[in-house]
Amino acid sequence: MKDSFIPKFWARNPHIQTITGSMKFRLTAKNPMIENSREMTIDGGDGIRLLGYYSPQPFHPPKGLVTLIHGWEGSSDSSYILSTGKYLYEIGYNIFRLNLRDHGNSHHLNEGLFHGALTEETFQAVRHISHLSDKIPYYLVGFSLGGNFSLRIALKHSYSEIPRLRHVFCISPALDPYKATLSIDKSLPIYRHYFLKKWKRSLQKKQYYFPDIYDFSNILREKTCMALTEAIMPLYPDFRSYREYFNRYTLLENALIDLTIPVTIIASEDDPIVPVADLHELQKNKYLHISIQKYGGHCGFIDFLPFTCWSEREIANILLQERTLNDRSGF
Repeated sequence: MKDSFIPKFWARNPHIQTITGSMKFRLTAKNPMIENSREMTIDGGDGIRLLGYYSPQPFHPPKGLVTLIHGWEGSSDSSYILSTGKYLYEIGYNIFRLNLRDHGNSHHLNEGLFHGALTEETFQAVRHISHLSDKIPYYLVGFSLGGNFSLRIALKHSYSEIPRLRHVFCISPALDPYKATLSIDKSLPIYRHYFLKKWKRSLQKKQYYFPDIYDFSNILREKTCMALTEAIMPLYPDFRSYREYFNRYTLLENALIDLTIPVTIIASEDDPIVPVADLHELQKNKYLHISIQKYGGHCGFIDFLPFTCWSEREIANILLQERTLNDRSGF
């Protein structure tokens, strides 16, 4: 990627970028991707079901299929998902918006609780979605925690191939969930309030659907994301502590050296949630490309006047370059 993200001087504050990236006003009223979407329940293996929305091209052959994975306590209807999906849909790609377990309106589908280390079910869901691509290229785009999931899926692809998967994109991926959780608690209070409110609401939904299994009364009193994480650990018998839990999906240093598919990470130096130092310390291989911008916040990269998103354009540019190379090569 040759272009850099340089927003107008008054829009360079990382909190402006981060907060704007998740706000609904960035969306236009008309979104043909939503108008042409249909709800689907995807098999995650072992009886797990994940909810998603598929938007095929209505009139012309698609250039490819893109699966989008949201961040923690986001959903298939998060602003950054709808915006990126709309952008790629309008230039000719089929779009699948996948909800992680207990995100969106999916709390009733599975008895077990969501946690960040649920790699296998997400991988299996992405594999099943790939069959919708019908011989066209398949791509994966993840944001924040969804970027972490996408990296794990790319790693698992190296020994358990997903049909037609060509490239994985990760926007502001959380490589170290322990550090990210601390950042949420210690940065602006608005972040802690935002994630705690959404997490507690999610747990209340889970308790509503499974009242004989869950009672979160005591847990919901916690005042920080880290405290709530510690309090909920007894409900996850696979982990002896919250540190063991976080370690299960931490991706640092040489964690990505076994990649066998192109992966592009887009991040910013001023991210208030994900420490950029973790990206600098990743051991590279020929499949990994890291684009660190000076500005952009966390999953932001928002231009103003006109109101656009730089990371969406970068993804589209890379896809165009790959299509051009493949056409020249006769593939």
